[in-house]
Parts: sequence; C-alpha cells; structure tokens
Amino acid sequence: MDRYAVIGNPVGHSKSPLIHRLFAEQTGQQISYEALLAPLDDFAGTLHGFLRDGQGANVTVPFKEQAWALVDQRSAEAEAAGAVNTVMRLADGRLFGDNTDGRGLLQDLQVNQRIALRGLRVLLLGAGGAARGAIRPLLQAQPAQLCVVNRTVARAEQLAAQFVGQGPISAAGFDWIEEPVDLIINATSASLGGEVPGISAKLIEPGHTLCYDMMYGHEATAFNRWAADQGAARCIDGLGMLIEQAAEAFALWRGIRPQTASILRKLRTSSA
Repeated sequence: MDRYAVIGNPVGHSKSPLIHRLFAEQTGQQISYEALLAPLDDFAGTLHGFLRDGQGANVTVPFKEQAWALVDQRSAEAEAAGAVNTVMRLADGRLFGDNTDGRGLLQDLQVNQRIALRGLRVLLLGAGGAARGAIRPLLQAQPAQLCVVNRTVARAEQLAAQFVGQGPISAAGFDWIEEPVDLIINATSASLGGEVPGISAKLIEPGHTLCYDMMYGHEATAFNRWAADQGAARCIDGLGMLIEQAAEAFALWRGIRPQTASILRKLRTSSA
C-alpha cells in the first residue's frame, strides 16, 4: 500500500488524514495517510526519513519554505511562491515539489463560496509560506488591489517585490492602513495560538467586508470571531481551502481529482 503523510509542527489538529482517507474511498485508491510531527530543528530528517519508502507528503506550518529548498524539482506555482506544500517522490528517487495552496484557495473562494475576486480590494495578512502560495493565483483573478500586510514590513515588501509586474500588488505594515477593504485573507498562523493580527478594525466595513481565515477549527477561529465582532459581512474559515488543496495534491499523486463537495459537507457536519 502506498504511503503518504502530512508533516508539520503542530500537526495533531490536522484533518488531512481523514480527508485523504475519504478521497481514497471515493476514488478506489489503496493508500495509507498519517500525520507526522517534525521537530522544529529537523524537518529535513523527518521528510527524507518518511520518503525513503513513502510516495509523497503534504507540508504544513512552519516548514513550507524549508520544503522548497529541499526538493530537486518544482512546479511553476512552487517556484513563484518560494514555498512547497506537496512533495512527491519520483521514479528516480528525486523529490518534486508543488504548491497547491493557491489553487485550493481560489477554488474555495470562487466556486464554493461564490466570491468574484475581480475588482476587489484585497488584503493578504502574513508573508510566510501560506501567503506566498496565494499571491500568484490571487493576482491572476484580477483584483483591483492586493496588499500584502505583515508585522515585519520588510518581509511584506520583499514578498510583494517578487510579483511586481504580475498585477496590482503593494505592501504595508499592520498599522499602516485603516481604509475599508472588500476582502481580508488571514494567511498568518496566529489563529492556531488563539491570537489575532494587529490590524485596524477600520479595515472592515460593517455588512460589506468579507473575511477569510486560512486556519480552521471546531469553533470559529480567533480572527473570524474578531471580524464578526467588527460587523464583517461573512467570516469563512480555511476548511474548504484545506480540502481543495488536498484534492490537488491527491490528483498529483494518484492521477485522479476527487469530487470535493460531498467531503466538505461531511466535514462541516462532523465539526458543527
């Protein structure tokens, strides 16, 4: 049986093993999938150790940028993002890295949530691996403006600079802007610790601004609770994105893309 895993720290909360089990049942694929906790100082050892006989792995926080550096070959999405969330062992033993986060995010926003991104003013919070994977697909959706916002402004500026010429992108610090926007996407991992990025409540126009947290949990994330308190029109968590990016990874590994709507309904019901 072919083996796969999700590697992260923390990783115990991950729904990826359940999602890929459901994908395998739906598509008739014989695989196993587990969660692996990697030491913060030895992600490389965990990844290479698993892929000695494992066929592929998903990579989650905080290792996506490390994964980019460890693979031998990358997709265009991974190359542009500077981050890898999906690794596949090739027939010759080399490692291929992809980034399915952006495709998963856009599928969830545009198809599952029916949000048309063209012409929207979008804030992307964070400058780590999750944000990196989202920028190229977001710009391809033609927003009016995409602003990368980070506590360390230099990181936001460096990241935005990599995509100059691909669309209307800029950078700012958490406390630089206070004008309302149409969509705020939280790509930080703050919600995992019950924290909220230090942005102004004035960014949310009550009844209009949409808020999306790439994190998810049994209850509303800290960011989405904060956004709801400010009057956000909708507060969406990252469960749909997780399922859609997982479907992209599964398709890379197994050559078939699962149908996701029923899986999303099942997980929404089980976590309600």
